[in-house]
Amino acid sequence: YLGMVRQWQQFFHNRRYSETPITGPNYEQLTAAYGLAGRTVREGDDVEGAVRWAEEQEGCVILDFHIDPEKNVYPMIPSGMSVNEMIEEDGA
Repeated sequence: YLGMVRQWQQFFHNRRYSETPITGPNYEQLTAAYGLAGRTVREGDDVEGAVRWAEEQEGCVILDFHIDPEKNVYPMIPSGMSVNEMIEEDGA
């Protein structure tokens, strides 16, 4: 999904998702095609290990992080609200 747009559709538009699913390229294959280093990191994988691996590579490196598409990002400030009215967690 398209991160924050999907989150706004969840919170303020009764989960009427529109134009937010993202199907992108396989970045590992794309980086290999250009002779670059790349790795896919899935939720639960060793993130620190992947970052260490990236730091050890020469040149450009792409790490493609895959997370649960229903995960939300906090804090968020609803449209027209002040910083004092931010949403800081699920159910807040």
